Amino acid sequence: MKLNLANILTLFRIAAIPIVVVCFYSQMPNARPIAAILFGIAAITDLIDGWVARRYGQTSRFGEFLDPVADKLMVSIVLVMLVQAEASWFEDVIAMIIIGREITISALREWMATIGERANVKVSMAGKIKTTLQMFGIAFMVYHNDLFGIPIYTVGFVLLVLAAIMTIWSMIIYLKAAWPFIVSDQEPSE
Repeated sequence: MKLNLANILTLFRIAAIPIVVVCFYSQMPNARPIAAILFGIAAITDLIDGWVARRYGQTSRFGEFLDPVADKLMVSIVLVMLVQAEASWFEDVIAMIIIGREITISALREWMATIGERANVKVSMAGKIKTTLQMFGIAFMVYHNDLFGIPIYTVGFVLLVLAAIMTIWSMIIYLKAAWPFIVSDQEPSE
């Protein structure tokens, strides 16, 4: 494994998770805003690490494996924290949709790779929009406090609802692309 800037940024995202968790549950003043800012910085590294990897030729198998793991861990863990902190069935349903989709699409990509068709379920623009809405929505909900009179939690909640809609839409796009392979009676070529 070659440690480069792209991989360091991805590892930072994973290392930030326990710090976000500790801040989120801390009783210190401004703990949730600090957790939200750290989450936001970690989310931004997701954009930067991919750009750095492509721009400077730092792509690696390790990075290709770790990048989606870091994203899914960060989103899933923080969504679970939000569900635990906010006693609303609607947040629960949104978290179920987002986490369920991530599991489904990860399994679909893994299966498509085993049959040599991974390129048919590569990241789409709908998936990128979903991720952007999701990251901003989660960060704002973690922040929780009003900012300059703006109800940041509510803004985050609306963004997360939009992310859930895009989550379903992007899942449909991926499943539609994979459907011919799913229903095919042919055995994958060896």
